[in-house]
Amino acid sequence: MNTDELVTLLAKGAGPVEPDAARRRFAMALGWGMAGTTLAMAMALGVRPDIVAVLSVPMFWVKLMFPALVAVTMLYAATRLARPGARLGRAPAMLGVLVAVVWVLGIFALLGAAPEERKYLVFGDTWIFCLISIPLLSIPVFIAVIWAMKGLAPTRLSLAGGAAGLLAGAVSAAVYALHCPELEAPFIAIWYVVGMSIPAFAGAMIGPRLLRW
Repeated sequence: MNTDELVTLLAKGAGPVEPDAARRRFAMALGWGMAGTTLAMAMALGVRPDIVAVLSVPMFWVKLMFPALVAVTMLYAATRLARPGARLGRAPAMLGVLVAVVWVLGIFALLGAAPEERKYLVFGDTWIFCLISIPLLSIPVFIAVIWAMKGLAPTRLSLAGGAAGLLAGAVSAAVYALHCPELEAPFIAIWYVVGMSIPAFAGAMIGPRLLRW
C-alpha cells in the first residue's frame, strides 16, 4: 500500500471539520473547569469578608489581574499546542513580560521597606496555605483543559501538558485571589508564581501519558 492509498483509507468516511471546533471545545472546558474551581474555593475557603472594601486597593487588582493575564496568555498557547505542529507564537514573550513586571513591583517594594519588614512582605501570614491551595484548586481546570486538548490531536505532549497546567494554575490563582488576605507585591511575585508553576511542572511530567493518542 502506497502513501496515497493509506491517506485515502484513513480519511474514508471523515466529514468536514466543524468551524471553530477548537474554540468551542476550550470554551466548554474552561467553563466547567472554572465552575469547579470556583465552587471548591467558595465551599472550602470562602471569599474574604472585606471583599467590597478591598476593591478600592490597587494591589488587590494587581493580585487578581496578574494570574488572569497569565491565564489569557496560556489559553492562547494551549489552543495552539492542541493542534499538530503549531508553534507557541508570542506566548513565551508575553508570559515573560508579565512575570517580569510583577517581580519588578516586588523588588521595589522590598527596597522601599525597612529591613525588619521585608520578611513579612515576602512570607505574609499565609505563604504555605497559598502554596498548597493554588495547585489543589487548579485540578478541575487542569482535567477540563486536558480533555479539550486530547480531542484535538496535540503532538508536543510535554509542552502541551505544561501549558495546560500553567493555564489551570493561573485560573486557580485568580480565583484564590478572592480569598487570599495578602496584598504585598513580594508575596504575589514569589508565591503566586511558584503556586502556578507547580501544576505547570506536573502537567509537563504527566502530559505525554494523558495526551497520547
